[in-house]
Amino acid sequence: MQRSTSYLLRTIVLTAFALGTTFLHAQPEGVVVDKIAAQVGDNIILLSDIESQKQQAVASGIQLSPNIQCEILEQLMYQELLVNQAMLDSLVISDEQVDAEMENRIRVIENQIGSRQEMEKFYGKTVNEIKDEFREVIKNKLLADEMEHTITKDLSVTPKEVQDFYATIPEDSIPLINSQLSFQQIVYYPAITKEDKQLAYDKLSEIRKNIQAGKSFETQARIHSMDPGSASDGGKIEASRGMMVPQFEAALFSLAPGEVSDVFETSYGYHIVKLVSRKGDDYVCRHILISPEFSAGELAKAAALMDSCYAKLNTKKMTWEEAVIRYSNDESTMQNKGIITNPITGEQTWDMEDLNQVDQQIFLLTDALDKGDISQPNLYMNIFDHKQGIRIVRLMNRTEPHRANLKQDYALIKRAAENDKKQKTINNWIKGKINNAYIRIDDEFKNCEFTNNWAKNEQ
Repeated sequence: MQRSTSYLLRTIVLTAFALGTTFLHAQPEGVVVDKIAAQVGDNIILLSDIESQKQQAVASGIQLSPNIQCEILEQLMYQELLVNQAMLDSLVISDEQVDAEMENRIRVIENQIGSRQEMEKFYGKTVNEIKDEFREVIKNKLLADEMEHTITKDLSVTPKEVQDFYATIPEDSIPLINSQLSFQQIVYYPAITKEDKQLAYDKLSEIRKNIQAGKSFETQARIHSMDPGSASDGGKIEASRGMMVPQFEAALFSLAPGEVSDVFETSYGYHIVKLVSRKGDDYVCRHILISPEFSAGELAKAAALMDSCYAKLNTKKMTWEEAVIRYSNDESTMQNKGIITNPITGEQTWDMEDLNQVDQQIFLLTDALDKGDISQPNLYMNIFDHKQGIRIVRLMNRTEPHRANLKQDYALIKRAAENDKKQKTINNWIKGKINNAYIRIDDEFKNCEFTNNWAKNEQ
């Protein structure tokens, strides 16, 4: 149930592979003489591919096994086997899927390096050149993912299979589960009135007039912009078409370099944008956001409303479920009894590490509570929507640290059983396919102890 080295390596290979070796790592020239390590069908795997994935594993903090190169090679051969089968089955990956996946991976590398310009400087290529070079690799990665999904999509496990899987786990290998918490909330966001919106619009219009009169857009963004992601950098944004909301890009792509847009509205508030430069779909701009803020009177109304809710809950005049329906206007939780989903895992339970990343306040509110208790109304900032409101939090459950068991951790054990069944299905699929595939493995890897008999079935 714990993530093994081979599992983590497989994850790295199947996700990082898409950008190839050169894109993910700057390889010193002349250090390794490259050669073909293996061939599956028409596709070759280079020694540099293996070395690159090894570096990925090191960077991810994995403790490498002595068999690391063989493990990586097997995962890469599996990748190529999936691609070959996808071609035979005529699986289709659209250009739109490729473009979206490419942009996601470009953004990851961009964030690691610091900016799009720094990334281009580092690799000595423009973003468009990088995209052109790795388009086929991205497409093959998506084909492999789709083929693997096709192989395993109908898998499920019965309760009996879950019990049997748990029984096979050695007692000393059953993982320790840290304390898990689950929460519900009632959130009320004060109303934004027409007057509040007009104040925001007027403020940004005045800022735009000052810029038109000669004041620095960058300085005005640093002083006034309410966008936490760009204000400190003078409103600077480097992005590509499709990354921002439609209204933003409609305004941006109508501008000439150096031109400032009129005030426009999105779900975040009011904006002006200045185009700095554009190359095809890639652009650099500066941006100022002014979000409408509720008045002190509206905040007081919200506080009074939540005080009333708290009193009714405390005196049992209203159930929690009734209170959620009547008082909450938080769209992400109001339809689900107020249950707060962990965005990192997608589950309803949290550990302390996740809480510290997402919502530190919630632990402080509930640390002294017992199961079923509620906190007093508190000011709340929704970091995802940048909205401020008043909320009451209820502690649904808190478990003590313990060894995983079927009673408390059935969902966790079920997922582990599903993953185990999935891996066995994949291994059986591989065994059936490698008998009919052209496979050649370099002598350097002939003695590898593979999970499947790749070398035995070499053509």
